[in-house]
Amino acid sequence: MVEQQDHSLDDSSSLLKLVSIPDGLGPDDDRNDQAKLCEAIPSSMPEALEELIEDIIHLKGENNRISFIVADLCMAWALDVGNKFGIKGAVLCPASSTLFTLMYNIPKLINDGIIDSDYELTLTKEKRIRISPSMPEMDTEDFFWLNMGHPLTGKKVLKYLEHCTRNLHLTEWWLCNTTHELEPGTLSFVPKILPIGPLLRSHTKSMGQFWEEDLSCMSWLDQQPHGSVLYVAFGSFTLFDQNQFNELALGLNLTNRPFLWVVREDNKLEYPNEFLGSKGKIVGWAPQQKVLNHPAIACFVTHCGWNSIMEGLSNGIPFLCWPYFADQLHNKTHLCDELKVGLGFDKDKNGLVSRKVFKMKVEQFFNDENIKSRSMGLKEKVMNNIAKGGPSYENLDRIVKCIKE
Repeated sequence: MVEQQDHSLDDSSSLLKLVSIPDGLGPDDDRNDQAKLCEAIPSSMPEALEELIEDIIHLKGENNRISFIVADLCMAWALDVGNKFGIKGAVLCPASSTLFTLMYNIPKLINDGIIDSDYELTLTKEKRIRISPSMPEMDTEDFFWLNMGHPLTGKKVLKYLEHCTRNLHLTEWWLCNTTHELEPGTLSFVPKILPIGPLLRSHTKSMGQFWEEDLSCMSWLDQQPHGSVLYVAFGSFTLFDQNQFNELALGLNLTNRPFLWVVREDNKLEYPNEFLGSKGKIVGWAPQQKVLNHPAIACFVTHCGWNSIMEGLSNGIPFLCWPYFADQLHNKTHLCDELKVGLGFDKDKNGLVSRKVFKMKVEQFFNDENIKSRSMGLKEKVMNNIAKGGPSYENLDRIVKCIKE
């Protein structure tokens, strides 16, 4: 963020406040350029955060004292900044504990010759490896740094994240948006990771939304039969080219089923002439958690971002998995092969999911009598974690007590 602003979540009484600090990029720079962002952040944000803390310290009144810092795993350098002021902290991984573990083990992967010391190549000839005997095998082609769109981007992202993990020794609190039921092998391998998931939106006000939610989709869902609607949403970053957009649109036609399709307002693609859309509802952005909780939803066609996965699992919704980049490919494998609550799409020789494959996979889903029951069973287990006395509830309670000390 270039300009410093602060926005109260509620102008009258909220205790939460959002404050932006410079990220090192200019106003016209592309913040979807992960390589450029990973170079800019270390040169700007730590110093800006330090200045912000100093400003707060100099404010009058004990109530303005900073007692604790919670840093995203990808911003773990903030722990080092806080340490300079004697401020305790925690690191939070909003993604899977498998991604957390993979990042934490980058030095080991280098030492073992899995990746090279220049953060550039995957050296192993093995297609599948295990980081630990307790963890499922990982496809080396699914490593997040190999799926960032360009090799140079992956190299710079990997190097940046490895530097972030060097700050983990500054805190005893390693928090993660997961549960033991979802990733038992990973959590047993790294017991220091404390599951606090599922982290779900509960406030009535929106925080940091990219686009305004179109609530008209909720009344449309009310008119659809229970368990009939395909919810299609690919997150904040995924963009298709025109050919893939056409195939998806025409695939929705072929299913002859009601669908709710989120097509972001920044989409510049044209709908194909043959696209009817008469059975569907298209919105620029949806209140996803409310949508997934609606009884009309049958399944979630998703890019497999971890937050979307947690929202779907928390509502007992099965997945049709269409990963795009980074950790999404591993997330897809986990949903389909380990948890067995998702089905994946096969791409053709041109890298496209064809309309016929889309239709076929939707039919396969609706003919699978067990996938919904598995999803509902997993929902109960996942949600028990945040009930009073559940593991995630207790872990959050522990850190709240630490903050108050």
